[in-house]
Amino acid sequence: MYKSNILNKNKLMTKKIYFLLCAALLLALTACQSDSDDKYVEKPALDLYQVGLKEIKEQHFKKAGKSFEEVIRQHPYSDYATRAQLMAAFSYYKAQEYEEALASINAFIQLHPANEHIPYAHYLKGLCFYNQISSVERDQQMTEKAMDAFLVLIQRFPSNPYAKDAAIKIDLLKEYLAGWNMEVARFYEKKMMHLAALNRFKFVVMNYETTSHVPEALFRLVEVYLQLGLIKDAQAAAVVLGHNFPGNKWYQRAYDLLKGHNLFPKEDSLKIQRTWETHNHVAQPYYS
Repeated sequence: MYKSNILNKNKLMTKKIYFLLCAALLLALTACQSDSDDKYVEKPALDLYQVGLKEIKEQHFKKAGKSFEEVIRQHPYSDYATRAQLMAAFSYYKAQEYEEALASINAFIQLHPANEHIPYAHYLKGLCFYNQISSVERDQQMTEKAMDAFLVLIQRFPSNPYAKDAAIKIDLLKEYLAGWNMEVARFYEKKMMHLAALNRFKFVVMNYETTSHVPEALFRLVEVYLQLGLIKDAQAAAVVLGHNFPGNKWYQRAYDLLKGHNLFPKEDSLKIQRTWETHNHVAQPYYS
């Protein structure tokens, strides 16, 4: 009898616990539903889109990005969703939320490859990387990504107005990349890592021939070749430097360096000597 009472009490307690748990679960679900209802208020696509435009006008860019995303969430198959995808990217870009901007841009490019605004999407993608470029002493991963994005734009839409601005920015990016490679090469040279330095200086000459760093890179080649005892290569590098930049301060230094070793450029001639002498009285050798 006593045992039976205990069992009955246990069953009653179990039922009470069960009902309490069910009630708690029901309350939680009701609360979640209430929160969800508060957040999700379905509105026409145009109304939601105009909210985003208003927030851009007020320079609340991050809020605008979320508003445009709400257009996509509530009306994914509408024309406004396509526009909102790109506007969300623009808004996040203006807010300097570059990861969110790039996510929206990549989604737009993937979902709407034939859209008339695709050139702008590629341009905006390049800008997201371009605005994150660090100083020349640091790794230039963002510089390379920006260049890749701009190159895609130029190759696919060469006559587009955005491509013209991208081409200008690519020239600046090349300067950055050449400068970074020069920093690395100089470091190798100071550490007497001659082959590593040599390859870096060559890389600048061959890949960034339109930048302002090429004259110094050629001079450094003369330096490194002499350090390695490669006299003919040093002379040849000096000839290239002299022919392309005859009045440049780096050619003056290269000529002085070779002359100090009782050497002259490999293809030395009266013409080259006179070219040198013509410029020699204009400016004194520069030493940094």
